[in-house]
Amino acid sequence: MLNFGNLDESTRFRDQQKEKTGPVTVINTFVAPEGKEDEVVAAWADDAEYMKKSGSLLSVQLYRGIGGSRLFTNIAVWKSTEHLRAALGTPEFASHLERYPAGTVAYPHLYQKFAVEGVCEGE
Repeated sequence: MLNFGNLDESTRFRDQQKEKTGPVTVINTFVAPEGKEDEVVAAWADDAEYMKKSGSLLSVQLYRGIGGSRLFTNIAVWKSTEHLRAALGTPEFASHLERYPAGTVAYPHLYQKFAVEGVCEGE
């Protein structure tokens, strides 16, 4: 079963989803239980396939920490918070959470591009 943590206690993932905006990027870091990394990847791949079928997921990429790290980070771009909320709110998605090995913790947070003059562009 997947458990959730918060990177920023002042701005929880569930509350971020109430904003009506888009596109949005979910950056979600998973901590895999020791020895269960392959199971976490399999569960994540199943989730990603499900989300891709929604038609609202614009892109998705999984990153893995190096040097024996048990961290995985998913970066997924969605059309909007409404589309993301709809995909997360289905009973089918809820059943996917049970496929993660016990002790797996996820730290999802929503972001949007942010412009810094002379360095990077915003939306």
